[in-house]
This record gives sequence, C-alpha cells and structure tokens, in this order.
Amino acid sequence: MSFRIGIGYDVHKLTTDRKLIMGGVDIPYEKGLLGHSDADVLIHAIMDSMTGAAKLGDIGRLFPDTDDRYKGISSIKLLSEVNRLLTEKGYIIGNIDAVIIAQKPKMMPHIPQMEKNIADCLGIDTDKINVKATTEEGLGFSGRGEGIAAKAVCLIENREAK
Repeated sequence: MSFRIGIGYDVHKLTTDRKLIMGGVDIPYEKGLLGHSDADVLIHAIMDSMTGAAKLGDIGRLFPDTDDRYKGISSIKLLSEVNRLLTEKGYIIGNIDAVIIAQKPKMMPHIPQMEKNIADCLGIDTDKINVKATTEEGLGFSGRGEGIAAKAVCLIENREAK
C-alpha cells in the first residue's frame, strides 16, 4: 500500500440573507456564507485535502464558479463526486482531520452531525472523521465576524500500489 496526504483551506465571507451551512448542517445564525454553491467552507476544505492527496487539482478546477450547474448546490453532493473520483483512482480514505475557524456561532453542538454527514457521504466510519472548531480570540477577519474559514488534512491509501 502507498499513502498520500493532502491539505485543504477555504474561507467565505459572512453576509445576511444566506443560510449558514457547515458540514452539511443548517446552523441557526443571523448570517450565512457567501458563495456560488452553499459555501460550506468545511466541506470545501475537506474536498481540497482529498483532491490534493490524489493529485486531482482543486475544487475550483473541478467545480468552477462560472458553471451554473453548481450555483447553490449542496457541497455534500460535490463531496460525493470527489469521493467517486478518488475511488476510481483506487484510493480509500485513511482519515480526515479538520478545523473550523469562527468567532460565532458556536460549532460544538453541531460537530457530531457534521462528522456523521461527512462519513455517510464518503461511506466510511465516523471514527475516520475528526472535526474541531476554534476562535481567533477576536483577531483577524474571522475574529471580527466577517467570515469563516476551515482547514483540513486527508490521508488516503492506494490499495493497488505495491
């Protein structure tokens, strides 16, 4: 077996009149994230970590924001497509570790459902998915409540490699 690792990062601006979707969970909050899709920064960071590990480029190339097919689309659907591409190349997911960077709202109550949504989409056990959340103690754009970011790493294995 051979192992590969990828890293992902995403950030979106908070705005009014949008839902806040994180890890496929609709989180009650007065603002949501601005983006072409549902702007789920957690799923976007995870997808980029997966595509990076498998040398598939990035999600901007796979799902360009100039393509109306992806306007308002659920990022969970896009995650499913990235997983299909990994599977086609003979990869399986070892584990995913991710962190959401947001001053507000509190993410902790929603993390178990996020992990379940991600694991269900990828067809893996929840023990292979770890999501954390942190604030920036009032510093930077996320600390000022202007946006939310996420970072992720993904370990994949190629079962066909010797």
